[in-house]
Amino acid sequence: MAADPSPHPRAGEPVFDLHLGGKMETVATVGLSNKEDLSLAYTPGVAQVCEAIAEDPSYTRHYTWVPNTVAIVTDGTAVLGLGDIGPAAAMPVMEGKAVLFKQFGGVDGVPICLATTDVDEIIETVVRLAPSFGGINLEDISAPRCFEIEDRLKERLDIPVFHDDQHGTAVVTLAALQNALRLTGRNPESTRVVISGAGAAGVAIAKILLEAGVKDLVVTDRKGVVSSDRSDLTPVKKALAELTADRTGRSGTLADAFAGSDVYIGVSGGTIPEEIVATMADDALIFAMANPNPEVHPEVAHRHARVVATGRSDFPNQINNVLAFPGIFRGAFDVHATAITEGMKLAAANALAALVGDDLTEELVIPSPFDPRVGPAVAAAVAEAARRDGVARV
Repeated sequence: MAADPSPHPRAGEPVFDLHLGGKMETVATVGLSNKEDLSLAYTPGVAQVCEAIAEDPSYTRHYTWVPNTVAIVTDGTAVLGLGDIGPAAAMPVMEGKAVLFKQFGGVDGVPICLATTDVDEIIETVVRLAPSFGGINLEDISAPRCFEIEDRLKERLDIPVFHDDQHGTAVVTLAALQNALRLTGRNPESTRVVISGAGAAGVAIAKILLEAGVKDLVVTDRKGVVSSDRSDLTPVKKALAELTADRTGRSGTLADAFAGSDVYIGVSGGTIPEEIVATMADDALIFAMANPNPEVHPEVAHRHARVVATGRSDFPNQINNVLAFPGIFRGAFDVHATAITEGMKLAAANALAALVGDDLTEELVIPSPFDPRVGPAVAAAVAEAARRDGVARV
């Protein structure tokens, strides 16, 4: 990899030294040792492949890199916990995402950072780029725009479109929760769940938990429980209220929601006062996933909960999206899926949860990203679900 030979501005700082020249490159999969190799890889031989694809576009799935390549698309408006830092500053994260796709799923990822935040422009740009890719991974796009962008792209494209901040987080959260419920002898139908944060992750987690059988679920934002008795709800929050708090008649403040609850899932930032945390039920489960500062610090959480999870790698039970998205796309690509369905997401969560097996403890409700079984197990479950849901081409 070529890099600027001159000293770089932050030389000697390990993280900047690692990023020098970027974190990825393209590598040829065929050799070019002589003119015969050249004539097959490029002109004149390549023309035969082009003509064949022109006659039958399905040949693209066999004779190009397209079906194993995902576009990692962002507008830089919700990058990590840094917020709206723009497309240029988002590139190191998108490169990192591409590295994770390759390392944990064998999927080629191309970072695409768009210099627009206009919903229509983003959608039109991605639609025009889509012939070059087997799938679209939306990343770090702020809510509520991210919901419309994903929904409209799904309508227009016949390849998987997946907003990882929503669905990757939801899949891993559900997997960890399934094991935590098993450990504490609970079942989803009788478990009271509170989610703080009604953005991309909060909405997706709520939806997948409902799919998994949770009945008593509320989502809170800065103004309290998201319920239809409020007059300030956006269309997304209004729909969310109808699926959650309205069904049980719950409303009020965050403290009202916490009292007697079994599970807290935080995807909001901020800090939950300990006196509120203390009102949860016995053997509570706390997933405080804001990074780098969890909504409930693990030291506090352990005083009131049996199982504690965070988004950080320096505490047990890390809710890490890398457990989900590489395997989900690997499985979708293996069967040339046209979409990623709810059934495929549930299958991914179930496969992740099952890997813990008899090793289940309070400190281990989710496998490590470095467990070599993770990617293949998720991919196999997703591929099977794609066939079952009728979106597999092979």
